[in-house]
Amino acid sequence: QVQLVESGGEFVQPGDSLRLSCAASGGTFSRLSMGWFRQEPGKEREFVAALTWSFGSTIYADSVKGRFTISRDNAKATLYLQMNSLKPEDTAIYYCAAHPSPNYRGINYTYWGQGTQVTVSS
Repeated sequence: QVQLVESGGEFVQPGDSLRLSCAASGGTFSRLSMGWFRQEPGKEREFVAALTWSFGSTIYADSVKGRFTISRDNAKATLYLQMNSLKPEDTAIYYCAAHPSPNYRGINYTYWGQGTQVTVSS
């Protein structure tokens, strides 16, 4: 059983940077495939980025490529999402997700956090 807790969401202005964190517990973090998703009110959950255990392979949604960076610190059992050049369109609740398969590349993750709110507005 894996528990995920997101943090770092804030109210920021367009162009600002923000780093989200996801602390994991209850499993072998280094063996988990991890991902970030986001959801705006009235819209479906959207894939943002993913990082697999195998070779640290990364995948990004077209809307965030070049601006967001997903990374993990196995020693701290923590997943990060560095967000730069934030836009109002990035406003959403961001969720951390995990899958037990080291090389999982799908979107049906097994474990989910409760989310952290990111608001980008002037």
